[in-house]
Amino acid sequence: MDNFWTVKILRFVSVFFLGSVCIAMYFYPGGNIHDPEQIGYSFTHNFLSDLGGYQSHSDEVNFISGFFFNVSMFLFILVGVAFFYVPILFKGDSVNYRLALGGSALFLVGTVFFSGVGLTPYDLYLDLHVFFAVNAFRFLVPASLLYFIVLLRSSVDTRFALMTGLYLLCVAAYVGYQIMGGNPFESAEEMVRQATLQKLIVIASVVNIFSLSFAFEHQARLKAES
Repeated sequence: MDNFWTVKILRFVSVFFLGSVCIAMYFYPGGNIHDPEQIGYSFTHNFLSDLGGYQSHSDEVNFISGFFFNVSMFLFILVGVAFFYVPILFKGDSVNYRLALGGSALFLVGTVFFSGVGLTPYDLYLDLHVFFAVNAFRFLVPASLLYFIVLLRSSVDTRFALMTGLYLLCVAAYVGYQIMGGNPFESAEEMVRQATLQKLIVIASVVNIFSLSFAFEHQARLKAES
C-alpha cells in the first residue's frame, strides 16, 4: 500500500490538465462571446470551454487548442476511477469506509461530467456542453463534504482535512453563484466575472486533488505500518 497507484493517477491527470490548458491558451486564435476581434486568449474574457471549440469565436480553425483541452478534460474520468479505489484505505473504520464510498461515487459522477465537457465542444453541442459543465461542480460539493468528514475522522494530518474543507466552501460558493448569477451571453461584465471565477475554482480544484493525493498517500503509509 506504500505505493498506492491512485496517487499517481491523481497527480498525473492534474499536471497533464494544467500543461494542456497552457498549451491550448497559447494556440487559441482569438475572440470571445462578445468580441470576435479579440486577439488570442484572455484569462478574464474567455471561458475555458472556448479552448475546446471546433472553431474559435473569431471563426478560425481551433484544432490544436481544441485537441489539448478536450483530451485533458476527457482524462478526468481516470480521476473518478482512481477515487473508486480510495475507500479501501479506510476499511478499518466502517463509518469512514461508507462515507468514502459515497464520496468516491459522487467524485466519479462529477468526473464523468467533466469528461463530457471534453466530448461536447460548445460550438457543436452547446446545450449538452453547458449541461455537463454546469452540473459537474455540483457533484463535487457533497463529494468534498463526505471526504472532509472522512479525513477529519482519520489519522492523517489535519491540514489535509482543512484544505478539503476550504475547497468545500469555495466550490459551494461557486455553485451558488452559478445558480444566482446572471447570463454571460447578455452582459460582457457578467462574462468577465464568470470567466474569472471559473479559472479560480479550477485552480482550487487542482490544488485540492493534489492535497487529497498526499492525504491518501499518508493514509496508505499508515495502513501499511499497522
